[in-house]
Amino acid sequence: MAALYVTSVEPYSGKTAIALGLAKLLQAKGKRVGYLKPLSTQPWRRADGQMVDEDTDFVRRTLGLGPDLAPESPVIVTSAVLRQRLDAGDGGDLLDQVKRAAAAVRQRVDLLLLEGGGSLREGYAMGLSNIRLAENLAAPALVLVRCHRELQVADDALAAKHRLGDQLLGVVFNHVPDEMQEFLNEVARPALEGRGVRVLGALPRRPRLSALSLGELRELLGAEVISKGFDPDALIETFTVGAMTAEAALSRFRRQQNKAVITGGDRADIQLAALETSTVALILTGNLQPSPVVVQQAESLAIPILLVPSNTMEVVDRIEQAYSRTRLGQPEKLEAFLALMQEHLDSERLFSALELT
Repeated sequence: MAALYVTSVEPYSGKTAIALGLAKLLQAKGKRVGYLKPLSTQPWRRADGQMVDEDTDFVRRTLGLGPDLAPESPVIVTSAVLRQRLDAGDGGDLLDQVKRAAAAVRQRVDLLLLEGGGSLREGYAMGLSNIRLAENLAAPALVLVRCHRELQVADDALAAKHRLGDQLLGVVFNHVPDEMQEFLNEVARPALEGRGVRVLGALPRRPRLSALSLGELRELLGAEVISKGFDPDALIETFTVGAMTAEAALSRFRRQQNKAVITGGDRADIQLAALETSTVALILTGNLQPSPVVVQQAESLAIPILLVPSNTMEVVDRIEQAYSRTRLGQPEKLEAFLALMQEHLDSERLFSALELT
C-alpha cells in the first residue's frame, strides 16, 4: 500500500497539522490511514511513566486510531539515548526496526503517513536522516516550506529537490503572508514547476490557527485560576507584556485583539487598562494577588485571571518555546485548518500521484 513521508525544511512548519488534514480528507473518502513517526525527538512521559512520542499520542486521539494503526515511534531519542549512541561510536543500525514498524502498519491501510524530522538536517546522529528514511521506506516525500521571504522560499524548495531528488513528491508552502501570495502564484510556482518541483499548495497564514488555548496556557505555566469565567477552549492570538505606564499600555492594548496580558500582580493600573480592551486573560506573575477591584471587574467581563509563581521573563520564555508547537486540539481550529487545506491544497493531485484516487 502507499506511503507518504511528510517532512519540512525547518522546525514548526506544520507537519503534524498537514498529516492530520490529509488523514481526515482520506477518512472522509472511506480510506484507511495509518500514522508512524519513525524517529521521535519529542519524548513525553505519560502519567503511567511510559516514555512516548507527543505527536503520536495526539494523532491517535484526534483520528481515533488504535496502536495497530498508529504505533509508538520505534526510535525515541532522549538525551541519554543520544549520549549512549555517540559514546559507542556507532550503536548499530536502527533502520531495520523502523522498517518492521512501518511494514506492520502498511499492510493494514490504504496510506501510511510517516511524519519525518523537523528539517532536512535531522536524524544523522542516529543514522536515520530524512533522506535515508524516505528512500528505504519507499515513501515519496512531501516537504513543507514555511514562508518568510521571497528568496528563502525559492531556495528552500530547490534545496529540497537537490537533496531528495526523485524521492521528492512535491512541496507545500505554509504560513504564507498575504503580501507573498502574488509572488508564489505568479512567479515562484511556474518557475519551480519548470525545474521539476511540484507545488501542491500555498496555505495562507492565519494567526488564530497558531493560537494557544487557555487550557494549554494554564498547563504550560502551572497557573492557578483565581477568578470566574475560565474557558479552556478560548484561544489567545497574541501576548503582550504590561511593563509601561497605564496610558502607554492602553494605547498598545487597543491595537491588539484576543490577547493575554502578562504583568505583575501589583500593577492594578495595567490590569484595569487591559480589561478595557479585547483581552482573553490576565496572567499575573510573582504569585502576587490582584486587588479586589480588578477581580470584580474581570469577573463582570468573564475574563479569567491566571496567577503564576514565575517572574515575567520566565513566563515569556515558556510561552515563546511553546507558541510554534500549538496543537489543533480545539474543534474550531481543526475545522478551520481543514477548510484552509481544502481551499489551498491540491489534494487530488497529491492523491493521484500516490495512486489513491
